[in-house]
Amino acid sequence: MLYIGADHRGFYLKEKIKEFLQTAKIDFQDLGAFNYDKDDDYVDFASQVAKEVQKNPKQNKGIIICGTGIGNVIVANKFKNIRAAQALTALMAQKSREHNDANILSLAADFTDPSTAWIIIKRFLKTSFLQKSNYIRRINKIQKLDNNIKK
Repeated sequence: MLYIGADHRGFYLKEKIKEFLQTAKIDFQDLGAFNYDKDDDYVDFASQVAKEVQKNPKQNKGIIICGTGIGNVIVANKFKNIRAAQALTALMAQKSREHNDANILSLAADFTDPSTAWIIIKRFLKTSFLQKSNYIRRINKIQKLDNNIKK
């Protein structure tokens, strides 16, 4: 399943992305915000997406959107077995999947127009983790850190 969430700064981009996903017949679940609220916090939505992806981190994927994409990445990466990556380009999204097996994509609504966001998302969703020994070794090290730090 694909989970999507955004704060007020990412709200309008999220709504446009939902249209793209529906047109492409990609199943997703919107975890909010469900309306524009200038006083909401990205922490709440990034956490919800991370918790849902965490239930099946190899299969589930997430998209989180805030103004810069930075706060979302910080929050999501607090969760065990989550590897969130910010992408401003399709190539960044591709490399996040190929090299780091990222399972959450963070978008920056202040810097990413809807058509570019859609290109980034399509690349993220169609790209798989490359099973190269050096990438596997690095993912294993990340998982050991998760086990030592995150409960």
